[in-house]
Amino acid sequence: MSELGKKSKGRIKQAVGGLTGDKGLKREGEDDEREGQVEGAVADLKHAVAGAVKDAKHALKEVSE
Repeated sequence: MSELGKKSKGRIKQAVGGLTGDKGLKREGEDDEREGQVEGAVADLKHAVAGAVKDAKHALKEVSE
């Protein structure tokens, strides 16, 4: 499931848990939402590292010319 999907699923579980008084479902929703947030942060970090590596390769190529 995608980052957005997990975050949305988590929010829905939290809402349903809050409305029904099911604390376990609410906590499960909080966990799902956090998991989606972590996956998003990891994806952002991967993207940033890939960009930095690309920039470093380009800089090294320019220096070696």
